[in-house]
Amino acid sequence: MSSLEERLSLRLLPLGAETRKMFGGLCYMLNGNMVAGTFRGELLARVGSDNDKLASSKKGAHPMKMRERTAAGYWMIPEAELAKPAAFDFWIDLALAHNKTLPVKKPKKKK
Repeated sequence: MSSLEERLSLRLLPLGAETRKMFGGLCYMLNGNMVAGTFRGELLARVGSDNDKLASSKKGAHPMKMRERTAAGYWMIPEAELAKPAAFDFWIDLALAHNKTLPVKKPKKKK
């Protein structure tokens, strides 16, 4: 487990988040929706398109791209930019606030 995954676990698991392997990394789900995770060694935060302007103002942050497509509302933050606890908390708080605006997804029934 990377130090970034450890920080995410400490912050999100007590809130009831579950983990799921996605995008080649580990994602943390709350109410059936992704909050944050790891992707290519960086923090992946789902902050919503409404927060794109704010997110783009933060040093080192860049939109998530898969192949040539930009994922709206998903932001990547290099681990070096998260060294200060306040920086990490900013992104997680923003992602949690966005998560609260999303409808709860019920777990899919296993076949």
